[in-house]
Amino acid sequence: MRREVGAELRNLVSGRVGIADGVLPPILFVLVNAVWGLTPAAMAGLGAALAITLFRLARGRPVRFAIAGLAGTAIAVVFAIRSESAESYFLPGIISGVLTTAVLIVSVPLKRPAVAFTSWITRGWPLEWYWHPKIRPAYARATLIWAVFFGVRTAVQWRLFLDGEVEWLGLVRVGLGWPALLILLIGTYLLGRRWLIDLGGPSVEEFRQGSPAPWSGQRTGF
Repeated sequence: MRREVGAELRNLVSGRVGIADGVLPPILFVLVNAVWGLTPAAMAGLGAALAITLFRLARGRPVRFAIAGLAGTAIAVVFAIRSESAESYFLPGIISGVLTTAVLIVSVPLKRPAVAFTSWITRGWPLEWYWHPKIRPAYARATLIWAVFFGVRTAVQWRLFLDGEVEWLGLVRVGLGWPALLILLIGTYLLGRRWLIDLGGPSVEEFRQGSPAPWSGQRTGF
């Protein structure tokens, strides 16, 4: 079980510098802002994101996630400078959280749970398999769990934003970023695999082959 979960996590985060991209810029922004003010803090956050991107380029590693992180940091810096408030650095992330939560919730009654699309992108399984009536409920449940996570995280950040708590915003951004997301991924993977077994739907290979019920079911992956 431990080996399987480890392999799944490596598959999910391979090629990403999520920890560096998600932790270093906001930490530097908060620390520098506390000592030297907004403009140096904005330069420090943007410089950290740029340094990560250049490092990955120099090492020949995938850069698409680092570039996305650089773009996100640049947008955050623009918000902070234009509003002349350090807490506005975190406003783009809050807006993104609201949109993400809305998409997750809406996708369930539309019978196209968003978590199914993330699995499809990662694994390349047939998209129609996810919409099978004995498969889709598992991904709908996982999507609702994700909606609760992103909703709570966004609500906490919004409250701190209204209170102007820059340091706490930074801590929440880091603490509820990749560390919490990895826990979420492990939890939904373990629960999702159990749900698929309980639902008794076809495995991916059984679906591809058009095998009739009863099915052995999908035993690995989610």
